[in-house]
Amino acid sequence: MTNLPVQLIGDRLAVPCVDGVERPYIVLDAAASTAALPDVAERVGEFLPWYSSVHRGAGYKSRLATDAYEEARAAALAFSGRQGRNDVAIICRNTTEAINHLAYRLRLQPDDVVITTVVEHHANLLPWARTAQRRYVECGPDGTFTVDDVRATLDAAPAPRLLAITGASNVTGWLPPIGDLIDVAHQRGIPVLVDAAQLAPHRPLPIEADYIAWSGHKMYAPFGAGILIGPTAAFAEGDPFLAGGGAVDLVDLDEVVWADPPEREEAGSPNVIGAVTIHAAMTELCAIGWPAIVAHETELATHLRSGLRRIRGVRLLGPGLEAPTLAVAAFVVEGVPHALVAARLSAEFGIGVRHGCFCAHPYLLRLLDLSPVEVAHYRDAVMRGDRRRMPGAVRASASLATTRDDIDVLLDALEVIATGEQPPVPYVQDPHTGDYWPDSQLPGWSHGERRLGASCARG
Repeated sequence: MTNLPVQLIGDRLAVPCVDGVERPYIVLDAAASTAALPDVAERVGEFLPWYSSVHRGAGYKSRLATDAYEEARAAALAFSGRQGRNDVAIICRNTTEAINHLAYRLRLQPDDVVITTVVEHHANLLPWARTAQRRYVECGPDGTFTVDDVRATLDAAPAPRLLAITGASNVTGWLPPIGDLIDVAHQRGIPVLVDAAQLAPHRPLPIEADYIAWSGHKMYAPFGAGILIGPTAAFAEGDPFLAGGGAVDLVDLDEVVWADPPEREEAGSPNVIGAVTIHAAMTELCAIGWPAIVAHETELATHLRSGLRRIRGVRLLGPGLEAPTLAVAAFVVEGVPHALVAARLSAEFGIGVRHGCFCAHPYLLRLLDLSPVEVAHYRDAVMRGDRRRMPGAVRASASLATTRDDIDVLLDALEVIATGEQPPVPYVQDPHTGDYWPDSQLPGWSHGERRLGASCARG
C-alpha cells in the first residue's frame, strides 16, 4: 500500500504571482483533470520505444503493442469487477464519447424514455436528447435526491428504457446511494448506466451497473482514453457508432460485414498510449488501495467543507456536512463574482481552481436558487455576447496529492477575499468571456502574455 498523499508529475512547480513572489502551485482542480501519477509517466517512457500499430501488423513491435492494448482492455474489466461476465470494454476518448456511443448503440426510438437527473454533467444529459425523451429526477435545495425520488420517476408512465445516473456529482462531490438506485431500477427490469467519470478515481466502481463509463484524464492518466463497459450482446448487432477501418471483416462498395465487438466499436487507429496509461493508473490505484484512498479523501472533504462553512461571506453549495461527498466543494463569495474569486486565487496565491457552471448548468441554477426571470436575463445577455454576469460558482477539488496544508492555504486566501481586502493590482473583465485578468506588467501576468481563447468559465 502506498502512503498518501502521493506526488504527481508537476507538483509544487513555482508560479509567478502579481506581488512579484513565486509560490508553489497548488492544484485544487482535480475534478476537471488530474496530473499523471509517476508510474503512469514511467510506463509511457517504457512503452514508447515499442509503440506500433495494433491489430494489423505481424511485426514484433505490433505484436507487443497489440498485447499492451488488449491487456488494458482486460484490466478495465477487472477494475470494474466484470471478470467472468459476458461484458465488453470499449476503449474510446473519454466519458462524453462513451455515453454518446451508448446512446447511439441502444437503438432508442423517439418515443422511448431515458430517466436521468438534474444533477448530471452535460455528458449525461445532451446525448439522450438526440435519441429519446428524457424524464428527470429533481433535486432538493441541497442538491440531493432520495431513492424514493428515483423510484417515483421510474414508476411514472411510460416505462423507461434506461436509467442514466451519475456515480458522483462533479459540482458538489455528492455521492448518491448508487447501489440502492441500481437495485430499484433492476427490480423493475430497467438497465442502468453509471457515469463514473467523477467516481472512478475515488471509489470502487459499482459492479451491479449494466453500463459504466469513465475517463483516464480524471484518474491520473491524462493521455486521452476512456472506457465504456456493457454487455457484449448490446454491441453485437447493427452498425457501430463510428464507421471505418478496423471495425470490419469485409467491405465491398455495396456491402459491409462488421467485425465482432469490441473491434466493431473501435474504428480507426486507436489511442494505444492512452490505453496503456489508463491501465497503469488503474494498477496504481489498486496498489494504493481503496481503504487508504477513501480515508484520505474523507479527511480532506471534512476539512475543506467545514473550513468553507466557517468563513463569513462564503456560502457552501450542496448538501450538509453529514452527507457523503468526495473532497469537492462548490461555493460562492458574497459580493465577489465567481470569475474574480478564481482569478485572484490564481494570480495572488498560486491556487488553481475551477469556476463557472462546471458543465452542469441545470444543477448549478438550482443550487444558486435562481428565478426564471434571472435565468432569462442571463440568457439574453449571453445571446448578445456579454458574459460578464454569467451565474456560476467556484469549485475546489482535491486529488491523491492534496494535503491539509493545501486546503489551509485556500481557506486563508478566501478569508482575505471574503473580508474585502483590496488586491495588490486592479483586475479587468473581458465582456466576451466574463473572465478577469490582473492589470499588471509583471512576468506571467503582463498584457502581452494574455492569450486569446475560450472562457475559463464556459461550459
